[in-house]
Amino acid sequence: MYFSRALFPALICAIAATAQDAQQPLSLDNVSPILTPHLDAAILDILKKFKTPGGVGVAVVRKTAQGTWQVETKGYGNATADGAQVTADTLFAIGSNSKLFDILATGLLISNETLTPRISWTSKIASIIPGWKLMDTVATRESTLIDIMSHRTGLPRHDFMTPLDVSAADMIPRLQHVRPSTGFREQTQYNNHMYTVLSYLPTVLLNTSYEQYVRDNILTPLGMEATTYFYADAVKTGKLADGFLREGANLTQDPFATGTVRALPFWDRSPKGHVISGAGGVISSANDMAIWLQMLLTGGKSRSNETVIPAAVINKVATGVSVFTPVAAYPELSPVVYGGGQFRGTYRGVGFKSQVTRFPSKDLGIAVLTNEEDWGNMIMEAISQSVPPPFITRPKNAEAPAVPYAALAGTYEHRAYGKLDFCLFWEDRTAGSACAGLAPHVEKLLPGVIDPAVPTLISRWDTMVSNYMRLTHYSGNVFNLTALYGYDPSEGWVLKVEGLQAEFEVKGEDIGFAMIGVWGEGAGVEAPTGDTVEERAEVWFQK
Repeated sequence: MYFSRALFPALICAIAATAQDAQQPLSLDNVSPILTPHLDAAILDILKKFKTPGGVGVAVVRKTAQGTWQVETKGYGNATADGAQVTADTLFAIGSNSKLFDILATGLLISNETLTPRISWTSKIASIIPGWKLMDTVATRESTLIDIMSHRTGLPRHDFMTPLDVSAADMIPRLQHVRPSTGFREQTQYNNHMYTVLSYLPTVLLNTSYEQYVRDNILTPLGMEATTYFYADAVKTGKLADGFLREGANLTQDPFATGTVRALPFWDRSPKGHVISGAGGVISSANDMAIWLQMLLTGGKSRSNETVIPAAVINKVATGVSVFTPVAAYPELSPVVYGGGQFRGTYRGVGFKSQVTRFPSKDLGIAVLTNEEDWGNMIMEAISQSVPPPFITRPKNAEAPAVPYAALAGTYEHRAYGKLDFCLFWEDRTAGSACAGLAPHVEKLLPGVIDPAVPTLISRWDTMVSNYMRLTHYSGNVFNLTALYGYDPSEGWVLKVEGLQAEFEVKGEDIGFAMIGVWGEGAGVEAPTGDTVEERAEVWFQK
């Protein structure tokens, strides 16, 4: 987190200062460069100071006094684990900057006069998508395109419910089974699933995939030929960067800690796109992002001056709808507002981060793409305000749960989050139907995650951020919940998202458990209340 919060501002400020300080030339032959040797050295020095194992791709565009566009792109640092260098053609996952592609594609559909019936920004989702339903009946009935693009449906993030093997069409029906944390339009809460809903519109309205629609109507007309949503296409070029992680580095205590550098497998290898394509699926290069910046700054025009995105659409999505930071941190800054797909640029794409910044009044745009990840940033940012203090050490006098530990093993289900099949590991015993496939291999698959002295439940849990869930007993019916990602068993390391909680409740023969600290509510949103564990659950799994 420290890396992204400090590196991106440092780079953006350095580049912007260079661009603004450069004198405007009297002739086109004397255009002052922006990415100068001095700035090159400064960027490399920043990477060195942060001890980053990866690198950055940088794109800068600036309108000259003569009305032409100055475009500069470069790469710095390592693209891959074997030391290949970043160039302007290196491909990075750009994460949540993908949302702007999604919302501009929606704007193109709204501008399409051949659609019957026409849609608008205020069209209700229920009138467009058959079977649209949320748990909140008001949100189901009243949600418009503006509501879902600006994160005000009442749903918190619920990022842990996102599997890797479903389509947008599969995901949308699940939304009716996840609990909102506020009423409709009461609070702004960042939510990736609503951008999955937007990405489904080309399929509903034109019977074409989202990825193909963006290719045909945005990428190809702009000449962004290197940009793709597909891992297979990116890896074939030989230009896809590795995503890096510093395992074991506590960046809170030491922002320059190196830990053990790991190259992560690309997060989405599905051949036909993914449920998260609209929210975070774009793979691009500095060269292509320069084209993107120029289009945004020219009101939707291509380099040949043809309109690709209507200017009205560009202006609409840049208009603040939701307020994320009502009071600026400093007098020189403004409140932070969100329109469609833009208000901030950092996001994880497991191993990658990006930031795209525009200064419209200066006709200046800067994109910075990097391949280092502070693991769990997306999840931990979302839950940091709501998670109870993690139970670091189990009490010596820990109370037993209401039923024997073995009774807690077995299959649990939530209609949106899916099924969990827990195997109990305790001392030299195991219990549960999942144990046959898991127990013989657990030390290889998840080395070092089980303490035989502590009753531990483990289930397969395939999501964007995990492939296993671990519940370790704390006291009574309360367990610590950890999302585990076993990347490479041959190297003996596992990534962990910790600080979450599970609490079981037994009612006669019925057993269930609450997940707490996982739904990623907006700032200031209170935790659920109720007389029972189920009523207080953010997510409830029933056995």
